Amino acid sequence: MARSSLVQVRLGAGADLDGFRAAARSLVAGGVPPEAVVFTSGEAADLFGAPVLPEGEPLSLPRAAADLVQLVACHRDPERWALLYRLIWRLTHGEKALLEVMSDPLVHRLAMMAKAIRRDLHKMHAFVRFRRVETAEGERYIAWFEPDNHILAAAAPFFRNRFGSLDWTILTPGGRVRWTGGALHYGPPATRDEAPTGDGFEEGWRDYYESTFNPARLNTTAMRAEMPKKYWRNMPETAAIPALVRAATSRVGDMMDREPAMPVKRNPDKAVAAMQDQAPRSLDELNRIIAASGPLVPGATRAVLGEGPVGAAIAFVGEQPGDQEDLQGRPFVGPAGQLLDRALEEAGIDRADVYLTNAVKHFKFVRRGSRRIHESPTAGEVKHYRWWLERELDLVRPGFVVALGATAALALTGHAVPVGRNR
Repeated sequence: MARSSLVQVRLGAGADLDGFRAAARSLVAGGVPPEAVVFTSGEAADLFGAPVLPEGEPLSLPRAAADLVQLVACHRDPERWALLYRLIWRLTHGEKALLEVMSDPLVHRLAMMAKAIRRDLHKMHAFVRFRRVETAEGERYIAWFEPDNHILAAAAPFFRNRFGSLDWTILTPGGRVRWTGGALHYGPPATRDEAPTGDGFEEGWRDYYESTFNPARLNTTAMRAEMPKKYWRNMPETAAIPALVRAATSRVGDMMDREPAMPVKRNPDKAVAAMQDQAPRSLDELNRIIAASGPLVPGATRAVLGEGPVGAAIAFVGEQPGDQEDLQGRPFVGPAGQLLDRALEEAGIDRADVYLTNAVKHFKFVRRGSRRIHESPTAGEVKHYRWWLERELDLVRPGFVVALGATAALALTGHAVPVGRNR
């Protein structure tokens, strides 16, 4: 094909998914093969070349392909659009099962790009740190983050759902997003000096991090893999890491030299009473207390907080997080969550409009080999978490609450509720 017959597609900067979808529809409708298309990025999105392409109908792609396109569109690789169009062309020209062939070089490369985006999203969800700022408009929370890819728009709904009651802004080199309670507002690229360098909460956060640091389990290789050093300068707790690492050997020696002592029995009731004294004024404040207070069930790792908008019409309360919830730090993302999603869809309810939480905020499990097997919380453990749940629902103010199972009903009512007789 001569150079003059090439079709050039110019897309907007970043993850211009809408522009790519429109272009792909036109290209497929016009019968333009992948080798005849050149994709470029610019400020404005337009389609030009010869011949003039028709406006295409929506493409019928497998769900897995649509999800892959949405992820890979966020990648920084300039070849992503050409690779994605080649995938779409092959799917719409007879290779319907293409995505099942992981040995195919195109499928493998796109899968690796999608994996990189999922990893980048996970890092952003975990490592964004908001700083409180007092302005003439009131209290605001601002964060600076430097993602590897164009993921700001893909990551923003997570923070909207998690911090729906706050006025917050995330600044990145590629753009910014602000949430004020009504909608997500996107803006131009930012510089680091636009973000605050600290707030009054950070000293307490560093103290908590230092108190939970276990020198006997220090593994700097694993630490750098999970929390790469490039994110450290934006995370207040990392300022303590060098000193903690340097002192780890001597601290372990001190621990070994101490006289054996009987463990101090933890009293969860005192912990709950102490939390009551703190009287959090917002859902974000309560979540900070929950995250910092440590688990009240054995074997748990981190708190899985509630998710959804303040003032939701419906709040769903489950028993406790499962394995996937504990790994991802979000409620109802495992098998039970997938079942709930299907039920919500059949009922015509948008998951983004409801509030989801659990009676117990930590994953209680027993380990069998490499697997972590769910273990139901006791009535006493449910009681210990009950103040958190009641305060959480007071702050969310749902129209009504749905108990998903007997444990949730026990937490909400304070007494055993046989599900079969009270469904």
